[in-house]
Amino acid sequence: MIRDRIYADPHPRVEPFAFDEQVATVFPDMIRRSVPGYELILQALPWLAARVVQPGSVVYDLGCSLGAGAQAVRRGIKADECRIIAVDISEAMIRRAGEWLGSFRSEVPVELVQADVLDVPIENASLVLLNFTLQFIPLDRRLELLYRIRAGLRPGGVLLLSEKIALKDERMEHLITELHHDFKRAQGYSELEIAQKRQALENVLVPEPLEAHRARLHEAGFVSCETWLQQSRFVSLLAMV
Repeated sequence: MIRDRIYADPHPRVEPFAFDEQVATVFPDMIRRSVPGYELILQALPWLAARVVQPGSVVYDLGCSLGAGAQAVRRGIKADECRIIAVDISEAMIRRAGEWLGSFRSEVPVELVQADVLDVPIENASLVLLNFTLQFIPLDRRLELLYRIRAGLRPGGVLLLSEKIALKDERMEHLITELHHDFKRAQGYSELEIAQKRQALENVLVPEPLEAHRARLHEAGFVSCETWLQQSRFVSLLAMV
């Protein structure tokens, strides 16, 4: 695993964060050291897949990055004649995902698609993953995406939505942000790295309160929505039709 040092040196100008070749190269280390609870989600995905993926259905991993979610789901699928469609807009991510996923043997095929998740039709789905993806979608198009996911899910289908959330209380927002920074410090990130990464993500990753996510899911037609896992400001929800 290549160590993330993208922001280790001073940048004369911090560019907006992008899932380019540089990020794809270090992404496993970056997300492990930046997102508390991420590895627990991956650990639990096979259990979820074993219980909710239906025979003859499709699993979608929207914003799949290097395919860790798709592979975790693939390990847990017990139903017959299923397939996974993994989508990412980044050419670098899709190319590296293909190389990595190709190293595993499985009877469940994974189709990798380089595309904007807003343009991908959702059909015959029993499980859809939005693992820290919606937060990068323009605010005015998030409901549109959830409508399409809801329309493409089978009865009993499940959406997994993981997001970094915003907090309404300013003091609590400050405290939990600092605790998140403490997590990053414990993973070996310097003050410079934390500051430059935060600047790069400003206006690129746009978090919302948990209540806003719940309200939008219900508006899109999901009948049930519950928090599945949470660590700090990083929340994973399960929504059912």
